Amino acid sequence: MNADSPESSRKLQIDAVLLKLPGVSTRKINRLDAYFVSDKMFACISGHGVGLRVPAATATELQFSRDNVVPFQPGGITSSKEWIQINRADAAEYEKDLELFRASMEFVKAARTR
Repeated sequence: MNADSPESSRKLQIDAVLLKLPGVSTRKINRLDAYFVSDKMFACISGHGVGLRVPAATATELQFSRDNVVPFQPGGITSSKEWIQINRADAAEYEKDLELFRASMEFVKAARTR
């Protein structure tokens, strides 16, 4: 991925939204650009969307109430019930999901490590 590729531009736009949140850092994990809070992953870029960890009930509700939310399936493999993917054609539009990103961060910070 070079600096001028669409993927690079998309990551920069998502970084601009997520890295301004307090305590968020980014690094690669299993070839995914992932976002962490308290050293726990709460979001990652996958395909044309951003995977996000939320309570299972919230994940189910969002999948039924929003047409741009689908089950998170990195590499075509179904993830846990706590992961969803938000798809947006324009990565700058993730700004509209800030409250959801904040809720995910709080959920992940409060979750016990396995």
